[in-house]
Amino acid sequence: MTAALTTPAAPATGHTARAPRQWRWLVRLHRPALIGGGVLVLLTAAALLWLGGPLTDSSAAAWQTYKACEWGSACRYDQDAIVRFKAVYTWTTVAVLAVPFLVAAWAGGALVGRETESGTVRLAWTQGVSPARWLASRLALPALLAVAAAGLPAALHRWAWTAADGRVDNTKSWHVSATFHAGGTVPVGLALAGLAAGVLAGLVLRRTLSALVTAVAALGALWAGVHAALPYLWPSVTRLSALHEGPAGSGLHVREGVLTDGGGRAAAPCLNSRLSDCGDTLADLGATAFYRDFHPASHYWPLQLVATGVLLTVAALLAYAAFRVVRRTTGTARG
Repeated sequence: MTAALTTPAAPATGHTARAPRQWRWLVRLHRPALIGGGVLVLLTAAALLWLGGPLTDSSAAAWQTYKACEWGSACRYDQDAIVRFKAVYTWTTVAVLAVPFLVAAWAGGALVGRETESGTVRLAWTQGVSPARWLASRLALPALLAVAAAGLPAALHRWAWTAADGRVDNTKSWHVSATFHAGGTVPVGLALAGLAAGVLAGLVLRRTLSALVTAVAALGALWAGVHAALPYLWPSVTRLSALHEGPAGSGLHVREGVLTDGGGRAAAPCLNSRLSDCGDTLADLGATAFYRDFHPASHYWPLQLVATGVLLTVAALLAYAAFRVVRRTTGTARG
């Protein structure tokens, strides 16, 4: 077996002919997971089409009726439409954000972890498929599927949110964490990072359950790190406001405080000079104005793209590490 692992690779034409067969075998082997994932994506897409179309229209009409009611008078409006919109929005957002974690779990568990645990991967390497090409087949086609599975729901989520924004009063703001991440390119970056993390975990741990849990946990930690760094991934704008107005500026907040008469910045002990004792406190501090650093709505796509770039860089590094593990384990340096 060891000798077989170091046997020179077959000619390139042989590998070229076998590549489509590898992918067909990969699809057959993981057909249940692919069918299940496809059904989940299609159901989520259908729910988002419903959300951005009929549900948005009915909820917007209900809000208009509600706002037209005279204060203190009995009013009939379609409250169920408003509640239904909120529920479907919440669950579809969860579904969109769950896709990258399902990709990570599948990659760590079934795609690589199960084969390394059972030893079937070594059998594949003795059948004329080099370790590097085996690994490439576990990354290339699954990466395309991951992009489609994460990208389609994310695009529809953004469309549904845009359709409701300004029409449905309980629509989430663009900078709310779940809404921000679910409606852009971040889910695609997360899915690819989850795939690479799962493959690497399967190769290193060689245990299905351990690789699955590790991949999901690693992706969660990566997402948390990107979310924490998000306000600092793009230059923010600063808005100044008078002491009697309080901090102003709507969007993704970065920091806020007061400007002092010396030109410096300080934490704000209170937020409006008209409040009791706040004026004296700000005067003792030498405050001249409030400031707020924030990201307006126009920063949505720059933040999305930079965050996705970070995730893709991490995914590339994890994939490179996976190839290094395979080459170190098998003693091969060629594909």
